[in-house]
Amino acid sequence: MITDGIDSRHTMSTHGFTIGIDYGTNSVRAVVVDCADGRVVGTRVFEYPSGDHGVLLDPKQPHLARQNPEDYLAGLRASVTGALSDAERHDGFVRDRVIGIGVDTTGSTPLPIDAQAQPLARDPAFRGNLAAHAWLWKDHTSADEAAAITEAAKQHAPELLAPIGGTYSSEWWWSKIWHCLNVAPEVFDAAASWVELADFIPAVLAGVREPAAIVRCVCAAGHKAMYSDAWGGLPPTAFLARLDRRLADLRDRLYDKAWPPGRPAGHLSDEWAATLGLPAGMPIAMGGFDAHYGAVGSGITTGTLVKIIGTSTCDCAIAPAADRIQDIPGICGIVNGSIMPGYFGIEAGQSAVGDLLNWWVERICGGGAGLHDALTRDAAQLAPGESGLVALDWNNGNRTVLVDPRLTGLIVGQTLHTTRAEVYRALIEATAYGARAIVERVRDYGVAVDRVVCCGGIAEKNDLFMQIYADVIGQPMLIAGSPQTPALGAALSAAVTAGRAAGGYGDWTEAQTRMTTLKEKRFEPRPDARAVYDELYAIYRELHDAFGGVPGAGADFSAVMKRLLAIKARATGVAA
Repeated sequence: MITDGIDSRHTMSTHGFTIGIDYGTNSVRAVVVDCADGRVVGTRVFEYPSGDHGVLLDPKQPHLARQNPEDYLAGLRASVTGALSDAERHDGFVRDRVIGIGVDTTGSTPLPIDAQAQPLARDPAFRGNLAAHAWLWKDHTSADEAAAITEAAKQHAPELLAPIGGTYSSEWWWSKIWHCLNVAPEVFDAAASWVELADFIPAVLAGVREPAAIVRCVCAAGHKAMYSDAWGGLPPTAFLARLDRRLADLRDRLYDKAWPPGRPAGHLSDEWAATLGLPAGMPIAMGGFDAHYGAVGSGITTGTLVKIIGTSTCDCAIAPAADRIQDIPGICGIVNGSIMPGYFGIEAGQSAVGDLLNWWVERICGGGAGLHDALTRDAAQLAPGESGLVALDWNNGNRTVLVDPRLTGLIVGQTLHTTRAEVYRALIEATAYGARAIVERVRDYGVAVDRVVCCGGIAEKNDLFMQIYADVIGQPMLIAGSPQTPALGAALSAAVTAGRAAGGYGDWTEAQTRMTTLKEKRFEPRPDARAVYDELYAIYRELHDAFGGVPGAGADFSAVMKRLLAIKARATGVAA
């Protein structure tokens, strides 16, 4: 029997099942996974009901993006119970064979909590205050605070910046909390503590009732909160006091230790066991960011760059913790154990990819999914360079390698004959150029990138996108076998956390070998297209460095348009 595209043929094995819960930007997805081979036997998606597709906005503040914690809790119940009900239609599944739960989320997405570890936004006094809700990863309202943190650390504690690329981001923990203190002190004062969404959901499932008992993941702490065992955890009190004395006071109400995956963040409480219809006491894996568990679910190994492509992208690589690894300017961090224990997790990314295409299709062209499909078909008919356009992919700022939320988008080369499809293709190409800049940056600092594995909806569905990436980067694009790699990675972590005796695995390598796959489809770079894209990428880098403020950048802007016209003339066979 095949139900919802999931093969239900199943033979009994000694392995159990785990649940992976994936909190995305607009929805939460739960999957029930067979630990024997990684097959998804049940799934359910819950769309966040609040705001604009789950995002709380303020028309007066275009960089504000918050979320309602009630959506997280409603989604937890609905997605998991729905996935379990779906799984029960498959031979061989019984709830008593579920051995663990894993959780991944967006990040950095901190939320203020009260003394009972409940979201402050649940208090009627704060329900209408956007500052009391979760500060979604793409909230960029704290650009001033991020710049001040960077400057203070450069002067007084440069070691804090070295592992995170040298620049602190407005997307991250401390800048958001400091901005809350500055613009909504009543919220800051009322919060007993703050917690990342990646740590909050496991704590909810475990029935934690006090902030100090929440187990924190090193994934969030190391990449976003300047945590390191090298200086005793979170940034020293003396450094935080340079920013604001009240931040230093908050430090004592946060946490002292953060942990890599592989150990439990807690065990399923009686209350949530009854709610979900599962046995109480099963281990809950350490929380983690969606991209990091997506890398695990994509079968990440040393030499592999995993691109998790969605509204934004996150690029992940690993290197053995026993090896020496250089600090890499402009990336989102190098953290021991953030992706898998025993390895440095290396993170980079782009702030707008799917969001960039949605901006063009929905906001500018006034279309929807059908127009995406039509523009993709039309854009596929264009040869590289035929549009005469080059764009910068900064409509939501630059995450890597410039780390500047105040950079904005740019499209160069438009004429009265430029079409919607030509712009659409140019925007895809712009994201590919940004991806190539990241690959070049990590390679320049000694991290091998021998293969690129992509996952996410765009990688699954848009062949044009993947072919352009192969041509621009000059590397085959491989596609992860699962369309739900973050949830699969969280479920895999739960299988390792539960252990071999419970029906899981004793180590990460064995679990990945059994539970992850790659699709047969792959996209090879085409030499002719690669040659054209090398020329266009050179123009992109001139614009990137000049507008991005890179020291020594020397773009000749007077020649850019004419170079684009010359490339277009060669592509079309028509003189400019």
